[in-house]
Amino acid sequence: MNATRQSRLAWYARRLARMSAAELAWRARDVIVQTAWSTRQAQAELPAADESASRAQRQFATRIPARVASLVPPAARAAVLAAARRLLAGEWEVLGVTRTDMIAPDWFLDPVTGRRAPAERYAFRINHRSEELTGNVKQIWEIARLQHLTLLATAWFLSHDEAFAKRVSEHLRSWWAENPFLSGVNWTSGIEIGIRLISMTWIRRLLDDWPGVVSLFEDNDLALRQIRNHQQYLATFRSRGSSANNHVIAEAAGQLVASCAFPWFAESLAWRKKSARLLERELARNTFACGINRELASDYHCFVAELGLLAAVESAAAGFPLSPATWQRLCAMVDSGAALVDERLRPPRQGDGDEGRALLLDPPVANRWPSLLAVGNELFGPLDWWPETAPDVASSILGAMPLATRHVVVRPARRPWRFPDAGTTLLRTAGGRDPEIWCRCDGGPHGYLSIAAHAHADALSVEIRYGGVDILADPGTYCYHGEPAWRSYFRSTIAHNTVEVGGRSQSEEGGPFLWLAHANASEVNAVDIGDAVEWTAEHDGYLSLRWPARHRRCVRLDRASRSIDIVDEISGDHDVRLSFHFGPEVEVELDRGFAILRWPNASIPGAAMFELAQPLRWSMHRGETDPIVGWYSCGLGRRTPAVTVIGEGRSHSARPLVTRLEFLDVRPMAKRQDADSVLSGSPPGAPAREMPDIQAEAG
Repeated sequence: MNATRQSRLAWYARRLARMSAAELAWRARDVIVQTAWSTRQAQAELPAADESASRAQRQFATRIPARVASLVPPAARAAVLAAARRLLAGEWEVLGVTRTDMIAPDWFLDPVTGRRAPAERYAFRINHRSEELTGNVKQIWEIARLQHLTLLATAWFLSHDEAFAKRVSEHLRSWWAENPFLSGVNWTSGIEIGIRLISMTWIRRLLDDWPGVVSLFEDNDLALRQIRNHQQYLATFRSRGSSANNHVIAEAAGQLVASCAFPWFAESLAWRKKSARLLERELARNTFACGINRELASDYHCFVAELGLLAAVESAAAGFPLSPATWQRLCAMVDSGAALVDERLRPPRQGDGDEGRALLLDPPVANRWPSLLAVGNELFGPLDWWPETAPDVASSILGAMPLATRHVVVRPARRPWRFPDAGTTLLRTAGGRDPEIWCRCDGGPHGYLSIAAHAHADALSVEIRYGGVDILADPGTYCYHGEPAWRSYFRSTIAHNTVEVGGRSQSEEGGPFLWLAHANASEVNAVDIGDAVEWTAEHDGYLSLRWPARHRRCVRLDRASRSIDIVDEISGDHDVRLSFHFGPEVEVELDRGFAILRWPNASIPGAAMFELAQPLRWSMHRGETDPIVGWYSCGLGRRTPAVTVIGEGRSHSARPLVTRLEFLDVRPMAKRQDADSVLSGSPPGAPAREMPDIQAEAG
């Protein structure tokens, strides 16, 4: 037995161990059905006459009010048209890779590895996790979500330029023809099928005034088969048990959206009712009462909120509104999102992220949260403490859809800074005259469900920003499939701003989306007294060591002095490594127990003194690969070198590790002498020892 096969079998054994008996039974049932369905692969049969509505009854359910196109802000309209024209020329960025073949794309080609995934093999016999077989499957799935076509359809809706609609028609017909039912890698995952149904729904809606839309959809046998087959798949197979995370939300949302918009089939009523119940139940399970997603992965918070809102809007517009409790939960997701973002509307970078979108009506951007808040603004109305957001195409259209009353009665009167059920606490200054200091503290569960698929080993980690610039940064995700060493590093404890004890991560990794042991944190105290705010928490991830250890951390933001103190207590005598990761814009110089920080080229320049915990031995790393350390990922498929400092030594119960970060005023001519004094460690007015001229460079 070769090593690859042994490794694969070991992974399956670990994965099975994380499943309940009920989940094992359901998965056994799925295997039986999948085997039986192999006879249906690529069959081109039409629904029988009694299974599909007649042509006269095939009416698309809900249309966009005619006035909406004129309500879209000119800047948002121009951005869509510019992106759509680039797409017409064949250019499209997919997870960090600029593709130039999008005039007639190969639906199975991975441009990263050059491999072509199976197109004709029975879907349930394809191991999409094998990069050797499929290449980077995320690259293939991303264009198969057909979201580039929703952008082109939006361009048609705004301009009525025939070229946009024709390209949509060409690509849709091509995808439908080359991806018959259950053939190829694009039928291997329910989340992809759910998102694709949402895309097809909105393509039909946006092209409603195009003369060719009926022949593309209602009068197209191929379209009818694909829409029905997608829904049959989701009605038969869904994510369950330890996999019932954002995947099941996408599956339920896609089924609900499609069954409301295309109520053409004998099963449509049953599909709608079943998917609505599933969505409501799983949204409640996947979301803390405070509104934060239970996966504790910020990117998926936005993704799940988008999915839920789209499904709720679709269902309400079709005359079947979801329950008041579900609308209340969706509003809490948006309100918590408004509270989490920094002054530049950037969310936390906690946990995994793959830039997943539920629907693309505006050009793709790295930060989708402003659009989510703009949609929330239209659906629920902003609160007094909400940050300002600019309307875009998505918010203009969704806000104009015919909806019933949203039954939202409970909303926070003030901006929350603590989310105790999620273990998330934000220490921040008020902003205004001075750049905002924003600090996220992680004191909650490891992740969601037994495998915690999208969690990182980051208990008690902090993120710190100055005016929205990453100072102490969460490293991000970089990759999912392939490159296992990089996947492990970006999820590890040493890759986060926290303490590693005994040479291992707090949580035990069992595979790229599998954790075998979870470090769970709990908040001990959090208090805001005005001039200062303080948070304390601890976690249990090192209690399994031969000589158990508990890590407790206290973080204090002094608003008056614009400084942050981090105090780490490790019970017992252990080998420890304390790591701090700086954003890519931060320049770092180590000097006798201090790290001198500058970010002169950032949108808001600044400087700080970082007093490092003693008696640890500190070293600086940047862009290293043996071992991997000193990296920052702005998105899936992208990484850039960034500075990391690591302190190594022994812990002592009676000697906490104390670190202090003090931000300096670097505005021209402002407090220059005092800043020099801070850098030198001398009192204001005393002669400063020779140090790098941070103010001159940063100002």
